[in-house]
Amino acid sequence: MPQNDDIRFISSSIKIPLPSSKPKPTSPFKTLHSHFTNATNSFSHLIHSFTTHSTQLTRSVLQKSHSLCSTSLSLNAANRSPPLSLSSAEETQLKTRQNEERVLISEVLVRNKDGEELERKDLEAEAAQALKACRPNSALTVREVQDDVHRIINSGYFCSCVPVAVDTRDGIRLVFQVEPNQEFQGLVCEGANVIPAKFLENSFRNGYGKVINLRRLDEAISSINDWYMERGLFAMVSAVEILSGGILRLQVSEAEVNNISIRFLDRKTGETTVGKTKPETILRQITTKKGQVYSMHQGKRDVETVLTMGIMEDVSIIPQPADTGKVDLVMNVVERPSGGFSAGGGISSGITSGPLRGLIGSFAYSHRNVFGRNQKLNVSLERGQVDLIVRANYTDPWIQGDDKRTSGTIMVQNSRTPGTIVHGNLDGNSSLTIGRITGGVELSRPIRPKWSGTAGLIFQRAGVCDNNGVPIIRDRYNSPLTASGNTHDDTLLGKIETVYTGSGEHGSSMFVLNMEQGLPLLPDWLSFTRVNARARKGVEIGPTRLNLSLSGGHVVGNFSPYEAFAIGGTNSVRGYEEGGVGSGRSYVVGSGEISFPMMKPVECVIFSDYGTDLGSGSTVPGDPAGARNKPGSGYGYGLGIRVDSPLGPLRLEYAFNDKKEKRFHFGVGYRN
Repeated sequence: MPQNDDIRFISSSIKIPLPSSKPKPTSPFKTLHSHFTNATNSFSHLIHSFTTHSTQLTRSVLQKSHSLCSTSLSLNAANRSPPLSLSSAEETQLKTRQNEERVLISEVLVRNKDGEELERKDLEAEAAQALKACRPNSALTVREVQDDVHRIINSGYFCSCVPVAVDTRDGIRLVFQVEPNQEFQGLVCEGANVIPAKFLENSFRNGYGKVINLRRLDEAISSINDWYMERGLFAMVSAVEILSGGILRLQVSEAEVNNISIRFLDRKTGETTVGKTKPETILRQITTKKGQVYSMHQGKRDVETVLTMGIMEDVSIIPQPADTGKVDLVMNVVERPSGGFSAGGGISSGITSGPLRGLIGSFAYSHRNVFGRNQKLNVSLERGQVDLIVRANYTDPWIQGDDKRTSGTIMVQNSRTPGTIVHGNLDGNSSLTIGRITGGVELSRPIRPKWSGTAGLIFQRAGVCDNNGVPIIRDRYNSPLTASGNTHDDTLLGKIETVYTGSGEHGSSMFVLNMEQGLPLLPDWLSFTRVNARARKGVEIGPTRLNLSLSGGHVVGNFSPYEAFAIGGTNSVRGYEEGGVGSGRSYVVGSGEISFPMMKPVECVIFSDYGTDLGSGSTVPGDPAGARNKPGSGYGYGLGIRVDSPLGPLRLEYAFNDKKEKRFHFGVGYRN
């Protein structure tokens, strides 16, 4: 179809009828899927009409100028009896008998409305092919003739058809006088603001210069409506008209968003209540804006986004008719309790001996919605056999006035952790403790879909103490424990990190790249550059899943020996104790796992790990790995089970290493 200058687009809006009865209030405890089902049902008359409206439109085109099925069967006889006066009942019986009476037809012809032959023989053939009952030398009833009139109209090429019976010398001749539709010469489309003009042009390209066929027109209109439905848009072709000169006029109605409001519902009663969250905090999370054509797909994403704020128990969007053919959106939200205390437990990777074997208990207070702006405050305490961690952080997930969704976090932490991973003794009796006081600020923002970036500035003061809490600077092997030679090291770190998260589920693709730079603003502050990267990929193979992971890093400059990369353990190379393979300036660890379900919630895992310090162990200050005869590289393999629990996946694994040693590993949560 050549470029047509007659195609033009004019804004318009859809007119949505008001519901016949007031909708019943929706329970706030239904699932996300059920809420969208209810939202769809509230406008089901609009969506359902997409599949039926096109046929009604094409039929209405003809009703403005012609009668589709007007039939007049008459005989041009020379002598005709005068009409008799009949009662209504007798007249009905007479019409019934006339409809059932058969008339012998000697000839059947197709002509134009003036009784002349059609100029286009292909149209005459289309009309003749549509006839089923009307054949030469056949006895017909009026009903059979009417049915064939409908068949000619339903072929789509004609806007009117009138049957005329003529008494001739050879018998009765039945003539179908038809009027073909105009040739399609141009398209005028009003109100189509979202659908691409190219799509509309392609929908009618094959019909350009040809007689308009109402059946093909119906298919084109259905394709336009399907385009809107596939994208969840509240829009449809609402009117069709054939203008003089073969110009086809389409009226498209697109429901624009008129207003968006937030309605808080009580968790117990489902009644409207006063919320703690500021409405603007919720509205800035959603991508649907006033003036856009409403999309249910976009609305679903908005609901998921609001739920990820972590302060809502239930969210739903209800479209409602508005004035001037637009649509109002009401977002129903049920708030979660905003704060409370919690307790839990875990495993410390730094404890490999003792009666409690690294068991940690935790106690925390959190507030998810400070000042009604979704700002979060967390204060926690973790206590174990050696571990003691006190942590507080305050997060604003979206800094006010920023249009890039930048979040900010202020954190303070005081920790005491075992130093056995790097400085553990051969006899396993090391009691070194590493104390850290840390404080800093981090800013994060999404870079693109599935990608995020973080930048931060962190200050840390760290040192090593013996089992009496006395600061020390050398271990029993006379290796230095600090980089500065003092009882503590001070470091100001500039941090940059980028993260790719795939679908976010365990086993999906993931990539993390982290770089830290020590900034020596004072002479005693450490200066070094540390780069660390992790990648993971999961592949479904029938009922099993193959998980591959690879991590590596490198440090350049003057850094503390306890900050070296430790290799070996539950989250590194299984079959070795924590840090048992080595510790170095550089490292690479690779892992492969095949998991397959057994019976819910248990699955079985076969795994293999390999790790190496790339020969960098001796470059760590004091060479703690060499002093303890760590190999620097090693591999492990084995099998285990995973059990889903409220605390997360519980991992029990039995592994062998390349030294023929065997070891059980127990962990909570997935591997890093």
